Amino acid sequence: MLFSVDDTRMGERSWGAVGQPSSMGLINTIEQAIERWTSAFWAILIPPPRQHAEVVAILQRECDDNALILGRQRVLVPNAFAVELPSDSHSQLTAHSEEVSRQLVGQVCRHAAEHGYTFAGPVAVALRPSSDESVGRFQIHSRIAPTDLQCPKPRSGDA
Repeated sequence: MLFSVDDTRMGERSWGAVGQPSSMGLINTIEQAIERWTSAFWAILIPPPRQHAEVVAILQRECDDNALILGRQRVLVPNAFAVELPSDSHSQLTAHSEEVSRQLVGQVCRHAAEHGYTFAGPVAVALRPSSDESVGRFQIHSRIAPTDLQCPKPRSGDA
């Protein structure tokens, strides 16, 4: 016999209008099982965007934590970032690394603009495999990389 706990107390049967146990409890149980299975299936096929959001948040924190105050209106932040990924994640992203890097650069630039930060050179985010295989997560390193400014070469007429 089928039992339902929807609108009854524990241990009591839920009876339908014709004196038969209610099939709504069984249908709800099947529906919930199907929802769990499909959710698990989609989580395997399409991983949640949580990791991308974590990377963006850590990049923003790198800017905030490593900011150098140069003057009243000038705060310099890192512009070169290296995201070290586990080797399996890195191999999955290899085909899309330019697009991912471009999106991460956009997020860093947006954060800097919102806070009035400046960069010493162009912003770059490099994705590379982690050298430490024991760590299952990503690591982020940042630095201030100034633009290579070369002194102009003297003209042949100038001495």
